[in-house]
Amino acid sequence: MTAAPAAAAAVTGAGTAVLAPARVPAGPGGPAAARTAPQATEPPASDYPLWLSLAGRRAVVVGGGSVALRRARSMLAAGAVVHVIAPGIGAELAALDVTVHLRPYRDGDLDGAWLAHAATGNPGVNAEVAAEADRRRVWCVRADDAATSAAWTSAVTRHGDVTVAVTAGRDPRRAQQLRSAIALALAGGSLPLRRHRRPAAGQPGLVALVGGGPGDAGLITVRGRRLLAEADVVVVDKLAPRDLLAELDPGVEVIEAGKSPHAHNLSQQQINDLIVSRALAGRLVVRLKGGDPFVFGRGGEEALACVRAGVPFEVVPGVTSAIAVPACAGIPVTHRGVTQDFAVVSAHLDPSHPGATVDWAALASGPGTLVLLMAVAHLDEIATELVKRGRDAETPVAVICEGTTPRQQVLISTLGDVAAAAGQRGIRAPAVVVVGEVVRLRELLVPAGTA
Repeated sequence: MTAAPAAAAAVTGAGTAVLAPARVPAGPGGPAAARTAPQATEPPASDYPLWLSLAGRRAVVVGGGSVALRRARSMLAAGAVVHVIAPGIGAELAALDVTVHLRPYRDGDLDGAWLAHAATGNPGVNAEVAAEADRRRVWCVRADDAATSAAWTSAVTRHGDVTVAVTAGRDPRRAQQLRSAIALALAGGSLPLRRHRRPAAGQPGLVALVGGGPGDAGLITVRGRRLLAEADVVVVDKLAPRDLLAELDPGVEVIEAGKSPHAHNLSQQQINDLIVSRALAGRLVVRLKGGDPFVFGRGGEEALACVRAGVPFEVVPGVTSAIAVPACAGIPVTHRGVTQDFAVVSAHLDPSHPGATVDWAALASGPGTLVLLMAVAHLDEIATELVKRGRDAETPVAVICEGTTPRQQVLISTLGDVAAAAGQRGIRAPAVVVVGEVVRLRELLVPAGTA
């Protein structure tokens, strides 16, 4: 009688982890000896975790049901040349790129195989397959009897170039639950994913343009959070979810590129040059922005800089503050029976400024809801322009300052009075301004616990 296996872990290959059970043999040096002589020098025997390359190698699946289908799919994904042997097989299995032998298994079917799976519903046939595999020194996985199988499959999760395979005392359900927990931690970036081996000389890294969402650190996407966990360099904006910086590996280079009106840490050209130069040095660069990179975030300019320099890049969309901040304050930008359209406007310039290109006349008479970003500095001029162009001065307006954060403030007013009210309240950027009848819904939809 053997002791219950304990979990043990090993890493095989770059970015591949295998979690396997340790097995303690019975008899001398086994469980009884371990209890009475904990100082024993002989280490317990354990299964040997190993990651295999099946590319171009023959693998045999005996069986034609759902288990055989899963095993065939996984081996095809690994590049194996898969042969399936069964008197009958399901349609999904038949549609795979496998060689099918529609007949019962017979001795000799494992000739030339590197790996076999005995996946029939007949324990006797599975035992015959395992016996032939043993004679031929071919590893065989028995789907029906893990206790006597010479090999067994793991519960696997893959995230980029990281693969984790989990076994847990040959208890598949337990392994699957562990795998799910690890997958969640990998996806959420709570495990140490940062690479420590650099690309070969001359090989560029990657620039990830990551939208951090409207402010609350919990509203960044899963993909964005995971890239932060992998980053070598983080170039961060003022409005990005800065609480996430505390979770970075101590070796990560953090560069402040925060922009605010008339106070830029770095010019846009300097930012472009910075992310390109770090990526050309083989680093994974995360350009962490507030909101979405392509919604007034100048992400397009940074992507073009990467294209010109031949640097690989990816864009990770973020939850734009134009929609998320009003929503979290109880204001939907569209609502059935109220309005079917909305416009998002960069309002950082006075409407009378020579460089202003916003068509305020069309906005005054057009979309039901206006969402104005960067509008606080010129709120008086903007409100006056909208009224002058035809928008009713009694139109409801909300100004939401530092939305989605614990410091959020919400001012409700009208188009004619909002500038004076904001001045009295001392409203400052960052703020989102919502103009339209949907603002009235806040009285019904204000989130619980919100002042």
